[in-house]
Amino acid sequence: MPTSLPFIIRRNTLLPAIALLILTVLFYAPLCFAQEDNASTPPGNSGEIATMFPHSQTARWWVSGQSNVVFQAHPDFRAAYSGPHSLHATGEHATSNVETLFLGYQLGRGAEVLLDVESTGGRGISDALGLAGFTNLDVVRNPDLGQAPYLARVQFHQTVRLSAKNVAVERGPFALATSAPERRLELRFGKLSTVDFFDVNGVGSDSHLQFLNWTADANGAYDYAADTRGYTYGFLAEYQSAGWGFRFGEMLMPKVANGLDLDWNLRRARAENYELELRPSLLKNRKSTVRLLAYENHADMGDYREAVARYKAGVDVRPIIENTRRQGAVKYGFGFNAEQELPRDLRAFVRLGWNEGRHESFAYTEVNSTAALGMDLAGGRWHRKLDKIGAAMVTNGISAVHQQYLQNGGLGFLLGDGGLRYGRENIFEAYYTFHAWRGIFLSVDVQRIWNPGYNRDRGPVVVPGMRLHVEL
Repeated sequence: MPTSLPFIIRRNTLLPAIALLILTVLFYAPLCFAQEDNASTPPGNSGEIATMFPHSQTARWWVSGQSNVVFQAHPDFRAAYSGPHSLHATGEHATSNVETLFLGYQLGRGAEVLLDVESTGGRGISDALGLAGFTNLDVVRNPDLGQAPYLARVQFHQTVRLSAKNVAVERGPFALATSAPERRLELRFGKLSTVDFFDVNGVGSDSHLQFLNWTADANGAYDYAADTRGYTYGFLAEYQSAGWGFRFGEMLMPKVANGLDLDWNLRRARAENYELELRPSLLKNRKSTVRLLAYENHADMGDYREAVARYKAGVDVRPIIENTRRQGAVKYGFGFNAEQELPRDLRAFVRLGWNEGRHESFAYTEVNSTAALGMDLAGGRWHRKLDKIGAAMVTNGISAVHQQYLQNGGLGFLLGDGGLRYGRENIFEAYYTFHAWRGIFLSVDVQRIWNPGYNRDRGPVVVPGMRLHVEL
């Protein structure tokens, strides 16, 4: 098949998804159908089945899986110039895939172990370069890592009872209980993703069924601790009560920006994360959640101001952030995250974020300030309860010294056009997710990006896409 066809999904991209589906069916189907009398559908789905196989609500073990395939493309767009880290100005397309097998077991007395194995493949457009708000959250920023399966998460989870009253909680791959103490302390230790627990938003956090853009699904200014695949090791303590919660996480930082290897020496590198979660009653019988985030990263980070000064003094031929790295440098930031249920299956969310902008973007993306506003609508009005339509607007910016660094030819791990006529990177994204059958979901997605990479000399660019998601 010619590779120039506009909507291809290559065989080697689908093979991991097919293999995961077959293996999970062979292993899991006999177990889950044996437990079918005890199984129930996910809360709020009114009897519609959102997974390929029912998941037991009483078994001590958990087995599930997912496959997510995303195809994206863009046509030619205007570009006065391009650099080594630019979004390609000529038309291109790319396909990514992620497969995950989730396992868990309840040890008893509130303790459980959780593990998942993951495989990623394919690429993003322009190998995930040229955009701060990149168009596909599934893309690994180092495509040369290959598709070999790896241990994505493994953690010990302990719930400590602080009250006699129990409340219903949703069972899933990150927590196996169906009820929990209303007041409780939850402790986690092991390998995890920081944004499994921080900056979570019910409207904009799930790239498998909701938005795809990095800065619509997460706070772009939250340079959260992670390796290039998005995972780290750490400790998390979380207090929850009826009206509010608070969580703290101590995480490992990568040794270099966007690196795969983590620094295990906490005296020189670490990340502290704090989040206060409030649940006020703003609208009668409608859920409201507000999350206030703060973080502080300690790592071997460079300084944009020093890099520009070295260039202007003739020490370097261009600003080179790597030449200014200093162990123990500190980067900090803050975030605001709110979601609100509205009448008739409508929900809205808003995110705001800021970080100090002097030290280099290190782990997530090149954003120093961000604001996002969006909403989604479930398909109950047209008798398709598991369908969903969503739209969001995001505006991202960088600090003055970060602008100077890029204007003078500096390269970040995502950006570098060789020059810069600065403008905020503005993004609009809309999607429709169609529930085809059981755990099979199909989506169409479109994104329009003004000033890609903060550069008014380039763009705008339109990126349409399609997504196949299978929930096992």
